[in-house]
Amino acid sequence: MTEAEAWKLDRIGSAKAGTNPTVLVKMPQSYAVIGDTQFLPGYCVLLVDDPNIDRLTDLPKRQRLKFLDSMDTLGQAVETACRASDSGFRRMNYEILGNTDAYLHAHLFPRYEWEPPEHIGKPVWLYDPQVFYGPEAALGPRHVELRTRIATELNKLKAAG
Repeated sequence: MTEAEAWKLDRIGSAKAGTNPTVLVKMPQSYAVIGDTQFLPGYCVLLVDDPNIDRLTDLPKRQRLKFLDSMDTLGQAVETACRASDSGFRRMNYEILGNTDAYLHAHLFPRYEWEPPEHIGKPVWLYDPQVFYGPEAALGPRHVELRTRIATELNKLKAAG
């Protein structure tokens, strides 16, 4: 990992410090971030804003509902942006897993008609890790327009909120 990627060691702390380059918008109880892998364009993650929150049930009910509402809002923004960017957009998948990272976060995956047939209708985690995390999937300059669309939609939805 390079020094420029050190923010990945503490994604929530770096979001709070303003040094996480994937942050799109601060949301209630969370940060909306674009995934540093974009093998499915528009992939985003909702990070809880307190790294001591390990699971959804660690939050009091009111805060839990705010987190889930933020997940819904992010999903709506991603769907709107991806539908406008790619005619092959099919649907959104939402996942709160918690198997690897010990802090609450939700994965939001846009799904597309152009995905290989063996992946349609199956979890994204079944993709080959070389596809999922390969260099051609890395977040980069070619994602600026989609990232901007998602952030714009998020800000519209927050303002209408």
